[in-house]
Amino acid sequence: MKKLTLTADAEVIAQAHQVAAETGTSVSSMFARIVRLLAHPRKGARHLGPLTRKASGMIALPAGKSERQILEDSLLEKYGLRR
Repeated sequence: MKKLTLTADAEVIAQAHQVAAETGTSVSSMFARIVRLLAHPRKGARHLGPLTRKASGMIALPAGKSERQILEDSLLEKYGLRR
């Protein structure tokens, strides 16, 4: 294994150490995993088109509800059903 030196803002370095600690890994291992994921995207993963990328993050989901609950509520409302 070879050594690599990176340069980053102090804030980014602190965040990297925090994320690594929270996930029980080292910054080096975390960096290696990120690079591998970016170099070899999952097979079957869908490519998002420009319109989808532009629309993502446009709305905020209600706090305290999962995506599944929001979907269930929407379908119940659409078809006039009650819980």
